[in-house]
Amino acid sequence: MSNKPDEYYIQQTLNGNVNDYAFLVEKYKHMVFTLTIRIVKNREEAEEVSQDVFVKAYKNLNNFKGESKFSTWIYKIAYYASLDLLKRNKRQISSENIDVIKERDLGNTDDSIKHLYDKERKQIINDALLKLSEDERVIITLYYFEELPIKEISKVVDLSEDNIKIKLFRSRKKLAELLKNVIEPNTIDLI
Repeated sequence: MSNKPDEYYIQQTLNGNVNDYAFLVEKYKHMVFTLTIRIVKNREEAEEVSQDVFVKAYKNLNNFKGESKFSTWIYKIAYYASLDLLKRNKRQISSENIDVIKERDLGNTDDSIKHLYDKERKQIINDALLKLSEDERVIITLYYFEELPIKEISKVVDLSEDNIKIKLFRSRKKLAELLKNVIEPNTIDLI
């Protein structure tokens, strides 16, 4: 990946070098997909929404004012596109495994056991996340998995920073309650 700022690729794209947009897609595709799958809870629909997000962002790139980071802007598009899909479907989409890590070659038995343990823990956490409301899932995902600061999360979901802090506190508490009997107590402290 390049050390050039996103603004460089945005400007290059606006100047007609559409291949430079591929850099932005590559840089943010995992983050957008992670957010969309947490909301829509279906891999195929999350992939479709993610693709639509990048098409919409490309078509509206000239509207990006640079008042916030490009990542915040693309997250906001992904957030609302995911909510739009849920509204259109007006149904709860069945959950599926949202573990997006790639399977790696398992070398020895110790690695295999650790891998299975880690995979099971991730599945338990994913299942618990799916029991949270959409808002709670999004805020937890953006804060812990995508490591966005509260100020950026506030811009993505159009809530005040204080409201985000309150929702984050309540979501963590709810998630810890869901996990307390399933995952060993010392692991919950990490959440």
